Amino acid sequence: MIMDPLYLIVIAVVVGFILVMSLIKRYKRCPSDKILVVYGNTGGSSAKCIHGGGAFIWPVIQDYAFLSLTPISIEANLTNALSRQNIRVDVPCRFTVGISTESDSMNNAAERLLGQSSDQIQELARDILFGQLRLVIATMSIEEINSDRDKFLENISKNVEAELKKIGLKLINVNVTDIKDESGYIAALGKEAAAKAINEAKVSVAEQDKIGEIGRAEAERDTRVKTSAANAIAVQGENTAKIDIANSDAARREKEAEALKIAMTAEKVQQARALQEAYAAEQLAEQARAERERSTQQANVIVPEEIEKQRRIIEAQAEAEKIRENAKGQADAIYAKMEAEAKGLYQILTKQAEGYEKMVKAAGGDPQSAYQLLLIEKLPELVKTQVEAIKNIKIDKITVWDNLGGQDGNTTTAGFISGLMKAVPPLGDLFNQAGMNLPDYLGTKIDAGKTKALPQKPKTPENTVKKEENPTSEK
Repeated sequence: MIMDPLYLIVIAVVVGFILVMSLIKRYKRCPSDKILVVYGNTGGSSAKCIHGGGAFIWPVIQDYAFLSLTPISIEANLTNALSRQNIRVDVPCRFTVGISTESDSMNNAAERLLGQSSDQIQELARDILFGQLRLVIATMSIEEINSDRDKFLENISKNVEAELKKIGLKLINVNVTDIKDESGYIAALGKEAAAKAINEAKVSVAEQDKIGEIGRAEAERDTRVKTSAANAIAVQGENTAKIDIANSDAARREKEAEALKIAMTAEKVQQARALQEAYAAEQLAEQARAERERSTQQANVIVPEEIEKQRRIIEAQAEAEKIRENAKGQADAIYAKMEAEAKGLYQILTKQAEGYEKMVKAAGGDPQSAYQLLLIEKLPELVKTQVEAIKNIKIDKITVWDNLGGQDGNTTTAGFISGLMKAVPPLGDLFNQAGMNLPDYLGTKIDAGKTKALPQKPKTPENTVKKEENPTSEK
């Protein structure tokens, strides 16, 4: 059964659409809080990590997974950690870690953490943190741990980050709470620091009381001196202020007058500028109107003339093309006619040549006999031609002077008629010219040199009779 082509096209379109949608679904975009890990055939590396953007996942030979960048909070309450002074301390800490987005760290995370749950990653990181935290405490004294927290946190960060990087993690934050020890050394240090601080505070209080009494007396003295000086300065200041007020009033009036002048000038300038812009706008409007009129005239006059010119050119070209086509047709007709006539003439001559050839063969191969046969065939036409030679001769009037006598009994009129007939070539001469003899029943051959002339009588007035004849035709 042959399927309808339209049905096949629909099937092909549907299959193509399904394939395109399948390929589009294989393109995976990576969110900002995740790392896209492409594994399988990735060009030699164990995995290809992408943070941001996307990648096309080839079917069958590749697959993908995501690593979350969400920070993980790990509580690491370290107890009985041995310090450099061999004093055991308790260091409660809380670490915040996450998967690093550096290229090397992402590859490490893809190799060691892909497929692990958040709890498994947290447990793995906790083991590393405990070990490194013990190592840092073992290199520091109690005083350094308790007092220099910045150094303590810096040492923790250096050791922990190097180890976390091996599995693709990085340290985000460290928070250390109260540090305690079993021997009470830290508490003693606290009491000592507290007592020292109390004593220093008492000394500072007494010193401050003494400084306060002296300062109060000096303050009263300075108050009186400064009050008198202030009063004098105040009076001087009042006078100066009055002068300044007067000067300020004068300057204000001057500035107001100058501002008024500037305002009036600016107003005039703006009015003049407005008039100038109005005149310029009117000029532009007039120019636009003139251009519109020019365009109108061009559209009404020039454009129709151009159209008429193009129409005449097209008509002339069409007429010339028509003439050329007619001339070409006539030439083709003349050529065809001449070619047909040439072909007809060629056929006639060819048939005549074939007839002559057959006639020569019929005459036994003698061309002279064939020629004589052909001439005999044309004899009726020759006789007809002789008759036609004098058939249409019109003689209006013949005047004959006859003496009613002549040699051998022939009259002059008979001689005239005989001479007229001799003007037509006789059949015997025609046969002689053709190399043939006329049959005896048509006449005998007479030598041209033995022809006898008839005797004629001399003309006299007595025996001459004038005769007038007006024949219309003689045969």
